[in-house]
Parts: sequence; C-alpha cells; structure tokens
Amino acid sequence: MPITLPISIKSLKITSGPKQTVFYPKVMQMTNQQLQRLINTAIVYETHKLINEQVGNMPTTVKEMLGFYEIKNNQRQVLSLTFSNYTYHDQAAHGMTYLRSLTFDLKKGKQCQLRDLFKPEVDYMKKLSEIIKMQMKQRDIPLLHEFNTIKPNQDFYIADKTLVIYFQLYEITPYVFGFPIFPISFYDIQELIDENGPLGHMAVND
Repeated sequence: MPITLPISIKSLKITSGPKQTVFYPKVMQMTNQQLQRLINTAIVYETHKLINEQVGNMPTTVKEMLGFYEIKNNQRQVLSLTFSNYTYHDQAAHGMTYLRSLTFDLKKGKQCQLRDLFKPEVDYMKKLSEIIKMQMKQRDIPLLHEFNTIKPNQDFYIADKTLVIYFQLYEITPYVFGFPIFPISFYDIQELIDENGPLGHMAVND
C-alpha cells in the first residue's frame, strides 16, 4: 500500500551545554520499516555533520549553538526537510549559520539529489540557472561575484508546488543579505520534470 498520508514526526534534541541545543526530527510509525530507518539514518548523519562542521571550522570555544529543523513538505509521497545550525564562537565578530536539506521520494523509497527531479536527457542546470539569474535581476540581489550556474548537486527543498533552490551564507551574496533563496514554480519547469519523481508526484492535480 503506497504512503499517501503525512508521516508522523517527533522532535528529538542534542544538548551539550546551557546554550548548545540542536533539535532534529525522527520519523515514526511508517509501514515500510526499512525506509523509516533510511530516513532516520540520513537525518542523524546530516544533523551531526552540521555540528561537526561548526565545531571544526574554528579553533575557538563554542559559546552558543542552536539547531532547528523545518518540515517543508510532508504530503503526496514526498518528504522534504531543512536543517539550520547557528553557532557563535568565543570572540567571533558574529555567529555563523549553515542550512542543509533532505528530500525523500517515499514512492521509490530513496533520498533524492537535484538531478533525480528531472528527466535524464534535459539540461536542468541551464534552465534553473536562467530562472535564478532573472530573479536576481528582478529582486536586485547584491552579488559577491558574477553568477553563472548552479552546481549539479545544488542545495534545494520542495515546498508544495515549488522547488526552492538556495545558497549558503557568503556563497554568492554578502553575509548581511542572509540566505539567497529562489522559489521556482513547478509550472515554469514542467517540461523538464520527471513525472515519476518527487516533482511529478507534487504536480498531479487532485
């Protein structure tokens, strides 16, 4: 029986000090236990990877660490989550935040990369980059350097009928701008979408 209802999710947390708490999700009560283990293993790995990245980037003491997650999509056999980790090191000018995401195709029982959303033969990088360039111009986004193209494994998440491409702090814009986030409607890339992939599941009308 296919998974069509939202997945049950509960919050867990890692605490390593008075100002060091990281919340992360755990999926529960799935019929497919193997898929449930795959998802939870990926979540724990991503959570610890963020923590290690923050701790290992600086030789100074961590004064504050706050980690949160958001459920961006939990319907139509697609689960998409984001994870943020803010860390402030002793004597740093300001804290640093990293944003990561995980997307799962529950129908196929797999974690998805950006390429998995599109037909094999299409140049999805070119089309998405063109749309992002247009948004940059329309929104007058300040860039640190000229933007040419996204990466094949560019960070993304799915939110209802929108594919959201995002970049890390400092990656293409100044720190003060925050995270550069580019929502792209499914309808603008409909001809590229793999109908049997996550975007295909989401694009089907009720």
